[in-house]
Amino acid sequence: MGKVSLKPLADRVLVEAAPAEEKTAGGIIIPDTAKEKPQKGKVIAVGAGKKDEPMTVKTGDSVLYGKYSGTEILVDGKEYLIMRESDIYAIL
Repeated sequence: MGKVSLKPLADRVLVEAAPAEEKTAGGIIIPDTAKEKPQKGKVIAVGAGKKDEPMTVKTGDSVLYGKYSGTEILVDGKEYLIMRESDIYAIL
């Protein structure tokens, strides 16, 4: 996990998605077109929070988020998701 030159604002969180599964439990290789979007990842950066709502997650946390949460962005040639903390369901 390298340093990212991006600081999310307010209650937003920058997440690096976990890689999609390459094989099923039975050993069948999944083609790129059939891979499901991962729903977990690692928090890379967090905003300062809102005035009356401090942030719960912190940098380095592994989190679970909604299937269609966040916006995909490219930072320093790497893909990340930026989302509101409320889109995160759990810390693993």
